[in-house]
Amino acid sequence: ESALVAHPAVAEAAVVGFPHEIKGEGICCFVTLKSDNDSDQLKAELTKHVREQIGALATPDQIRFAASLPKTRSGKIMRRLLRDIAAGRESSQDTTTLEDYSILAKLRSEDE
Repeated sequence: ESALVAHPAVAEAAVVGFPHEIKGEGICCFVTLKSDNDSDQLKAELTKHVREQIGALATPDQIRFAASLPKTRSGKIMRRLLRDIAAGRESSQDTTTLEDYSILAKLRSEDE
């Protein structure tokens, strides 16, 4: 996450694991941008940036741009919900502390 946030285009990031057919677990990055530049070119640039900052082991399998991330009322990112979205499964997790339910719906609709 710190490598992604160090990029000048990134406002906020959350990184979660998801089931990967070959590797067992893949890396999925949810990224909010400082401006609207959610292009494939930026995804490639962010992937390269992470490789340079951390190494090939941390290369993201997926980078997903989002307008915002699901957070609790105290401002913590709800990574367990992001894990479910990255895995393509419906969440059965407790969402009573989720600040804005519309964020979750937007992330799920972008996944389809």
